[in-house]
Amino acid sequence: TNKDLLLLKNMKVNFVYLPNKKNVYNIKRKHKIKLNKKDQILCAKHRKGHFEGVIHVMDRLTNLIKPKKIFMGEKDYQQLYLIKKYIKNKYKSTIISCKTTRDTKKLALSSRNVHLTKKQLTYAGKLAQDLIYFKKNLFKKKNIQKLIKLKKNLLEKLYNINIEYLELRNKFNLKKTNKINNSKLFIAYYINKIRLIDNF
Repeated sequence: TNKDLLLLKNMKVNFVYLPNKKNVYNIKRKHKIKLNKKDQILCAKHRKGHFEGVIHVMDRLTNLIKPKKIFMGEKDYQQLYLIKKYIKNKYKSTIISCKTTRDTKKLALSSRNVHLTKKQLTYAGKLAQDLIYFKKNLFKKKNIQKLIKLKKNLLEKLYNINIEYLELRNKFNLKKTNKINNSKLFIAYYINKIRLIDNF
């Protein structure tokens, strides 16, 4: 969009690749991209076909551009994990992860935030702060999975939201874990009809 181009111009970006549909989809694929069963978790479980589509486009773009480096944010950590896994096995490009950018209320910046009211943005910020504090305190606790389940129920009542998942997983292989070291707490939830994701 023009807004994106203006942002890039202000950041002193020299070149922008703006392909049309034909440029990207000029060759038919022989094989469909399929996720392994072990990767059909978190958002892949709830948004069937989403990551296959993302990997498909990334595969085509990487093949076209042949970049040395690809910068991707950690807010959609599962997407970063899957693309990293796929790209590094096929191309020489290096994927560099970028930390999630948050506002002063600790809410992760997202294009979806514009669809939230001021009150909903406040709730989403408080939820993020709540989970950051909760994760820090899990270091001292036992029965972590039970505590996460209780926390999920409490957050739904407290913020009047529908939580799709709240799970602690190892950040290197995304397997469920009871260990806080090298872990991330993943959440996907709906405020009204807007779906937000985050990890801590």
